[in-house]
Amino acid sequence: MKNFFILLKRFIPPYKKYVVWTFVLNFLSTIFNLFSFATIIPILQILFGVQTEKHDFMAWNYSSIGEFFKIAANNIFNFIEKLIENNGELVTLCWLAAFLVVMTLLKTATSYFSSMAIVPVRTGVQRDIRNSIFRKITDLPIGYFNEKRKGDIMSRMTSDVGEIEASIMSSLEVIFKNPVMILVYIITLFVLSWKLTIFVLILLPISGYLIGNIGRNLKKRSLTGQQQMGEMLSQIEETLGGIRVVKAFNAEQKLINRFAIINDKIRKTFTKINSKYLLAHPLGEFLGTMVICILLLYGGMLIINQSGGLDAPTFIYYLIVFYSVVPPFKDVSKAMYSVQKGMASMQRVDDILNTQNPLKEGKRLPIKDFDSEIIFKDVWFKYSEKWVLQNVNLAIKKGKTIALVGHSGSGKSTLVDLIPRFHDVQKGEILIDNQNIKDLDLRDLRELMGNVNQEAILFNDTFYNNITFGVESATEEQVMTAAKIANAHDFITATENGYQTNIGDRGGRLSGGQRQRISIARAILKNPPILILDEATSALDTESELLVQSALDNLMKNRTSIVVAHRLSTIRNADEICVVNDGEIVERGSHDELLKLGGHYARLCEVQSFR
Repeated sequence: MKNFFILLKRFIPPYKKYVVWTFVLNFLSTIFNLFSFATIIPILQILFGVQTEKHDFMAWNYSSIGEFFKIAANNIFNFIEKLIENNGELVTLCWLAAFLVVMTLLKTATSYFSSMAIVPVRTGVQRDIRNSIFRKITDLPIGYFNEKRKGDIMSRMTSDVGEIEASIMSSLEVIFKNPVMILVYIITLFVLSWKLTIFVLILLPISGYLIGNIGRNLKKRSLTGQQQMGEMLSQIEETLGGIRVVKAFNAEQKLINRFAIINDKIRKTFTKINSKYLLAHPLGEFLGTMVICILLLYGGMLIINQSGGLDAPTFIYYLIVFYSVVPPFKDVSKAMYSVQKGMASMQRVDDILNTQNPLKEGKRLPIKDFDSEIIFKDVWFKYSEKWVLQNVNLAIKKGKTIALVGHSGSGKSTLVDLIPRFHDVQKGEILIDNQNIKDLDLRDLRELMGNVNQEAILFNDTFYNNITFGVESATEEQVMTAAKIANAHDFITATENGYQTNIGDRGGRLSGGQRQRISIARAILKNPPILILDEATSALDTESELLVQSALDNLMKNRTSIVVAHRLSTIRNADEICVVNDGEIVERGSHDELLKLGGHYARLCEVQSFR
């Protein structure tokens, strides 16, 4: 429960006024409920002749809360006796009935408005949690997502947030409402009979312990269930992403069997969770009934022996008030079960929210322009155990084009990913204009750069919004100019709605070359001084490659460009070509110089039959 209250402390403050209104209205609702119950005593004592003692009016002189309630009860009886004397029993009964109706109306009205007051809290906290997760996910470094399964992250954003809503948020009303009711009812019970109430308070913790003991492992099982849900979503995401390969290799049955195994595990886990959860209500009801039976025996003994200061009508009122305490207690116990389930999901969500982003620690220096050069100085980098880059030294002058070539897995893409700090080096440093990039403001640093990757990352939106992605202030004319430079304007305008045409999920309605040209148009519109091209044409056919390469040539004019190339024909005119092998730069020079060396580059050219 400690974590639950920490959760409330984190998310409730913006909704304090609603919480205050909830407490106030619940308190009033409980008071009105007590007043409506209180009509039982005069009905039994006066109208049905159970009580023959007359009550004289007492002055309101009291020194304790007990004396106040005693004087109030006496004067109420005095008022009712005079009402009977002046108007008769039938009229008095009508007045009592009217009083009961009014109190019930006030009770139900305040109860309704208290429930309404908690709705903005419940929905608002859920919204805030979703926003916090999404904000955190967009803030975390790329390395975090290399280590985590996308399906599991999706599960935490959907299934776990849904469980938080179903378990924790749905319990807020009970948690804010019922303690007020319980406190007021218990105070009333003490006023009516402190002996009986102390006896009750001895019994209730015993029943509470039994209920709590059964639900202790609920959070652990719920955590297991949500982890399994994440694994299932990962399988679904992998299957949908690789459905072409699945069908090509006739692997449908293999994936069906794998999915059935995890699905059956989830079924068994949640069967155990629900069996524990559903036990809360019947167990609470049984134990509550047991307490009431014991209370009846003990209270009856006090009345028979005339040792408890209670008469029969007051004892009946006491039982009614006590029975009103039982449902809130049961609801609280059930809510605690729900909270335990929800806290397991909150723990998984907090694993994301509490993840620190090392790239943004500390205060950073602003940088708005790129003036001279980028320098790799004795750079070493690894993802886990093995070094991916070793002792890399490289200077990239402003306005020059540097190409990186080498076998797959040699470290080319990793090297360019270090410049915008998608990852941080473990040894050495990278300098821009003699400033270590770790000391620079991360947003400013990335604002200097444009990226075009092998896979064009597009969104399920219009051409226009994909091109202006990250450049919100662009005019329509600027967007069209960027598209023309990227050789994309003609096929865009040929679609049904032109620039406002939706391109489908991940640009699925476009060819590979068209997607890549939209990605290039985006980079052109950003107009960055530093351009990073990571195998931007390697996945294209010859015709598409020519169009894309022409667009890239337009993009690279008057810019500092770092090009990772698979097809060596695309980088023949680079100012310098660096050959990367096993994480080291083993050769560097122009195309002709490297061919004369007869080393790694020459062999790569020979493989591609390019001279």
